[in-house]
Amino acid sequence: MKRSRSTRSILSNPTRFCEVVHCVSVEDLRNVRFFLEHIVIDFRCCSALALACCALAGAAPQDAEPAKLAKPEIIVGPVSVYTFSPPESFVKVNADDVSLAQILGDLGPDAIEWYQHVQTLSNPWFEGRVPGSEGIEHAANYIQFWMEQRGLEPAFENASDRGATAWRQKFELPGGQPKELAVGLKFDGADVAKGEVATLKCSASGDVTAPLAFCGYGIADGKDGYSNFAEGEDLAGRIVIVFRAEPLREDGKSAWGEDGRFTPASSLRKKLDALAERNAAGIIVVEPPNYAGKKSDLAALPIGQLGGARAMPCVVLDAEIAGSMLSAADPEHRSLAAFRALADSADAKTIRFPETATATLTTSMDDGKLLTENIGGILRGKGTLADEWIVIGAHYDHVGYGNYGADAENRGEVHPGADDNASGTAGMLLLTKQLSEAYEAMGDDANLRSILFLAFSAEEVGLNGSRAFIKSPSIPADKLDFMLNLDMIGRLRSNELEVGGVGSAEGFMEKLRPFFEASALTIRADPSGRGPSDHANFYGAGIPVLFFFTGVHESYHKPGDKGYTVTPQGAKKVLDLAGKIAMWRAIETDRLVFESATNSDGTTRGQDRGYAAVRLGVQPGMTEDGTVGVKVEGVSEGTSAADAGIKEGDVLLSWNGDELASSGVMMEKLRAAKVGDKVEIRLVRDGHEETVTVTLKAGKPRA
Repeated sequence: MKRSRSTRSILSNPTRFCEVVHCVSVEDLRNVRFFLEHIVIDFRCCSALALACCALAGAAPQDAEPAKLAKPEIIVGPVSVYTFSPPESFVKVNADDVSLAQILGDLGPDAIEWYQHVQTLSNPWFEGRVPGSEGIEHAANYIQFWMEQRGLEPAFENASDRGATAWRQKFELPGGQPKELAVGLKFDGADVAKGEVATLKCSASGDVTAPLAFCGYGIADGKDGYSNFAEGEDLAGRIVIVFRAEPLREDGKSAWGEDGRFTPASSLRKKLDALAERNAAGIIVVEPPNYAGKKSDLAALPIGQLGGARAMPCVVLDAEIAGSMLSAADPEHRSLAAFRALADSADAKTIRFPETATATLTTSMDDGKLLTENIGGILRGKGTLADEWIVIGAHYDHVGYGNYGADAENRGEVHPGADDNASGTAGMLLLTKQLSEAYEAMGDDANLRSILFLAFSAEEVGLNGSRAFIKSPSIPADKLDFMLNLDMIGRLRSNELEVGGVGSAEGFMEKLRPFFEASALTIRADPSGRGPSDHANFYGAGIPVLFFFTGVHESYHKPGDKGYTVTPQGAKKVLDLAGKIAMWRAIETDRLVFESATNSDGTTRGQDRGYAAVRLGVQPGMTEDGTVGVKVEGVSEGTSAADAGIKEGDVLLSWNGDELASSGVMMEKLRAAKVGDKVEIRLVRDGHEETVTVTLKAGKPRA
């Protein structure tokens, strides 16, 4: 690394040193004190923009030519994070003729450090950094180690229950699922074979001995008055056997739904509700003979989909075993097929077997709590601004072995998460170095905001880490100037970078414009501060935000998101811009004033962003417990969703019977739809499923 010029040489050429365009070409980041001396003799240098740029840039050799930058382009308007994917711009080379060490060496030590962080965090030893795993604990230790190395202070002085560290903010993850510790079933004193019975995740721990009852499909209010229960039915003191699904046709498909599709009446949650309301002592769920519906593993369903914890043992039993039990309990010794025929009939009601036909159901479950941690370190400010704050954050978790948030065919494989989001975590760690050095160089008489560096956990299952921080902040929220979020910054292509949140503060875009122009990047500047990443929770709390994002790609949430695929040369450009903006906000005396990025019609910018011919009118989010579905975080007035009665807080489950596994799937459905199409959307509201019909309206064109 080249050293800076002396104080004498800087003072001899003050006007050149102040030009932002010259600052972007320099290499040494630690000579801020020279600039502070310089502004004493030349008032033209006193702008916060010039100070921030020079603080991070340092000084070039005396005879260096000004950097020749490609003409930047700034495009202001809504950007879809689901479709923003710039074209690849790299030139293929002969690998035998290229030295990777030389390339990294030419990029410099900061790019090398960033690259090494990404390689480490995306190593298979970290198990895809899923909350609850040993791998994410390794990642947390790694991040804390580097925060300590940079001389940061612990961020959570009163948050630790370990007594040994205050670097962590522990919180309970809503997606934690109860686990079966033990399960047993006896009938007439004989044990049912292990492996033939499994607990539902909503099951209570318990040991119940009681006579059996058969309740058909467990439906209380079905089509054409169908009900398996008599008025005032009380199942207290009975272990109930119940079929999954709803009355079937001969081919095993639904007898109630159009084209054999299953209706909301088939919901397992509704069966459990009905049986709980009637005081069942235990519940055994069985697949009916010749069932032709979706063969999902009921024991794997998240507790949220089952309506939460139940007060009785709840299990799934192999159909053959269940048939034998029913036949033995039944005085007429009917087969399972015969019981299905009874349940399919219009007048199917509960059958209570003799008191002597008893079963013993034993279940033991853990409490399902899954704890994870944010990691935070403080770079203490100076002078009159020290009590004000900047947050620089990145989520460090990923999807582990792909058991959620990933394609089903890849489950069981490690998802390394190099770009998502080892890249952003590495960027945050690099900024701890760069900004710490800049702060140290500025001396004790400087005025600088304090910076909180935060590594969030559990972003992938609903932005839980940032939500936990906003609920229990370790710094005064009213002293927070802005939050910078780095998420997926490792695949810069065609020099295009999305920067979200440019409309989240008064005059923010125009204040940012000089930085964007000096970056040599094409900036897709989105006014909205919302989106499926951690900045959204800060924005929702009324805090200005910026979100840096280099786009989706073919390896997103797949095992192929490996360390070698990221581009350190691109990350260097992104982090150079991030660092300069952070220094500007560290130095600038005037606080940013939050502004909600809204359109003239009152809708939030960035909602339903014009990349489909039709518009639903919802702000999509992620479910808090990691279950399948699209959470509705907002509904725009006068849209298709509003007309259909969709409300904030609803979770959209399916579109014309097709599962809405994610917001991306919903966007694909919208792109394939036409104006005037009628869509059946199944949703969950306040714990109950229902279906609404949505008539799709035209989408708005891009601004």
